[in-house]
Amino acid sequence: MNDRVNSDTTTSRKILRPRRLALLGTVAALGVAVLAASPASSPLGLTSFIAPAQAAESAATPPGFGDLVAKVKPAVISVRVKIDQDNDKSAMLQQNRMDQDEDSPFDQFSRQFGFRGPGGMNGMPRQRHQVITGEGSGFFISADGYAVTNNHVVDHAESVQVTMDDGTVYTAKVVGTDPKTDLALIKVDGKKDFPFVKFADQKPRIGDWVVAVGNPFGLGGTVTAGIVSASGRDIGNGPYDDFIQIDAPINKGNSGGPAFDMNGNVIGVNTAIFSPSGGSVGIGFDIPSTTAKLVVAQLKDKGAVTRGWLGVQVQPVTAEIADSLGLKEARGAIVDNPQDGSPAAKAGIEAGDVITAVNGTAIKDSRDLARTIATLAPGSSVKLDIVHKGGTRTVTLALGELPNERQAKADEGKTQSNAGTPRLGLALAPAGEVQGAGQKGVVVTQVDPEGPAAQRGIQAGDVILNVGGKPVANVADVRTELAQAKSSGKNSVLLQVKNADATRFVAVPLA
Repeated sequence: MNDRVNSDTTTSRKILRPRRLALLGTVAALGVAVLAASPASSPLGLTSFIAPAQAAESAATPPGFGDLVAKVKPAVISVRVKIDQDNDKSAMLQQNRMDQDEDSPFDQFSRQFGFRGPGGMNGMPRQRHQVITGEGSGFFISADGYAVTNNHVVDHAESVQVTMDDGTVYTAKVVGTDPKTDLALIKVDGKKDFPFVKFADQKPRIGDWVVAVGNPFGLGGTVTAGIVSASGRDIGNGPYDDFIQIDAPINKGNSGGPAFDMNGNVIGVNTAIFSPSGGSVGIGFDIPSTTAKLVVAQLKDKGAVTRGWLGVQVQPVTAEIADSLGLKEARGAIVDNPQDGSPAAKAGIEAGDVITAVNGTAIKDSRDLARTIATLAPGSSVKLDIVHKGGTRTVTLALGELPNERQAKADEGKTQSNAGTPRLGLALAPAGEVQGAGQKGVVVTQVDPEGPAAQRGIQAGDVILNVGGKPVANVADVRTELAQAKSSGKNSVLLQVKNADATRFVAVPLA
C-alpha cells in the first residue's frame, strides 16, 4: 500500500510540475512587462497590485517561537531514574511498556544497532534482578532547585538524576508524590540560581498557541508547537481527571515536561498521549496549571497531598434520572450510598439525594463534585445544596480527610438508551427468601436479555431496594410503584440497586 501511495504521489507531481512552471513563467513575464512600463502606463495596474500582495503574504507569516524558547528552555530538565525490575509496582516500568505491544520504528532501529529493546539487549531476555533505567522530563519552578515532573516518572525510583539544557548533571531527591494527579516534586540541592518558570494563573482558551518542551525518547531537549485542542478531558486515569488536550507533538519521554503559553508561563504538565503505535498522533494530555499549583504547594509543604472527604458514592444525573426525580435539567450528582460514619452520613445525606451545588457553585456531574471536594482542606466547612425527596434543602458539614486506602469514586455509569418498553424484563423474589440476600428489598432471580433492565446493567443476584424513592419488600410493592410512576406521567422509574460491589441508581424507561 505504501508503494502505491508513493507511486501515486510521484505521478501527481509529474502532472503538476509543467503547470506550476508555466504559471511561474507567466508571472515572470508579467513582471518584466511591469518593470518596463511606468505605473501610469500599466493598463492592468500590476505595480500597485503586486506590492500589496507581497505585504499581505508577509503579514500572514506567523512569528517564530525563538524568543520564547530561548527564555524558557534553560528551565526544562531531563529526568533519568534507576528502578529495580523486580518491583512489579513500578509505574515507570509499566509506562515504558504500555506502547510496546507493537514495535515502533524507533524500537526496531534500536535493536538493529544493538540497543536494548523490550526484551533486553538484542532481544535477549532480561535478568530477573536487572536494574533498568527510565527517562522523562521536568522543569524547575524555583531558583533553589525545586522541580516538577510526573509521579510515574519517579515512582519507586532508587536514584534520580536531572540533566540541564547545557548538559550539567545533578542528583535529585524526591520530595513528594501524588499518584491521584500523577504529579511529583523533586529537589536539587547545592545551588540558588537555577533558571525557573512559573505556572499560569488560569487555563488557556481552546485554540491558543502552546509550546511543549521535553525529552522525547531520551533524545534531549526538544521543542514542539501546536494549539490547545480541548479542555476538561476525562481519560479514565483517575477520579480527578480534568486534562487539557493539545496537538503539539509529545512522545514517550515527554512525561513531566511543561507546556507553555506565549508569555512563557506553564499552562500544563505533559502526562499522557493517545497513541496506537507509541508515537505522537497529535493527541496529548496535560495536567492543568491550576491543579498542579495546588498539588505542588502541598507536596513542598508536607510531602504529601491531603484532600477533603465527603464520604459518598455518587453517579451523574442522566436525563432519565432527572425525569424520574422531576428535575428540570440533568445536572448534579446523585448519591448512591453514604458511607457509614462519613461526614455526609452524619449530616443526614441519604441515598437518592442529589447534590447540586457546593458553597454556592453549581455542580455539573459526579466528577465535578469529586474534584471540587478534593480541592478543599479536611476540616473545612462546606455548604451543600441538595434535592431531597422532591424538595430542596441546604446542608452544612465539616469535611473529613480522604483516607489513603480510599479512592473517591465517581461512577460515570453507562450511556442510557431512550428506547421505552412497558415491562422491565425481570423475575423477582423477596430478599428474605433468598439465602445471603439480606432482609431488605427484592432479589432479581432472572433477567430477560432483551429487556430494558438488562440493557441498564441489572443482573441476576442484584437486590432492588426501592422503586421511585419508595422501599420495596415484594413483587407487589414493585408493581405498585411502577404503576404510580406511570400514572404520574413519568417516562422512566428510578431503581436503587445493590450488588456485591456497591449500591447505585438505575433509571429504567416505562413507556
